[in-house]
Amino acid sequence: MRIIIVRHGEPDYGLDCLTPLGRRQARAAALRLRGEGIEAIYSSPMGRAMETARAASEALQIAPVQVLPFMHELRWGSSDGSPAFADGHPWDITDELARQGWDLTRTDWPEHPYFRSNLVTREAEKVGAQTDAWLEGLGYVREGMFYRCVREDGKQHTIALFCHGGSSTAALARIFNLPFPYLCGTLHQPFTSLTIVRLTSRPGEKALPVMELAGDAAHLREAEQAAD
Repeated sequence: MRIIIVRHGEPDYGLDCLTPLGRRQARAAALRLRGEGIEAIYSSPMGRAMETARAASEALQIAPVQVLPFMHELRWGSSDGSPAFADGHPWDITDELARQGWDLTRTDWPEHPYFRSNLVTREAEKVGAQTDAWLEGLGYVREGMFYRCVREDGKQHTIALFCHGGSSTAALARIFNLPFPYLCGTLHQPFTSLTIVRLTSRPGEKALPVMELAGDAAHLREAEQAAD
């Protein structure tokens, strides 16, 4: 199975919808997805992701858009009322830890003072666990660092998931067995960028996931040119 993860277009965060540029980006992404053989579309329940997903749904004539509630954007900030560094923003925290020379590959990152009482730590862990549950429903059972294909048809299916920078990073961290802060620092996803994960299609096989593409936003050039 191939999972094409698409970040939403440029948003109006206050209204939780797309800006005019965001809508052009969504249309450009929908055109980019043609020819990928997408069979189903999933989305975060939030407005900016759903609006981006609907553009693809209309262009590809795939309906309905299936909602994954757990893929809403992550929350961050203090979980206990204590001061939070950088208001708990995980990307700002990651940048600071990198400046300090802290090893971002450490698996005990949830115990770091910047993350210990940060809402984002629990949110990222929750998304990771529910991502595994979702994949199991699609026919991929996690076994340690691997996923076993329990599908019987042996076909390489392709689906699209429209969501957010935070929730997609948490899901990918789980899929690829990487610490969430490390991926925050190394995977940058522009609006409507595509990241493609491939899981084995061979029934019964246990294999590592493969990243076919990461943060590709080449289709945005046309959308940005149209705005000029």
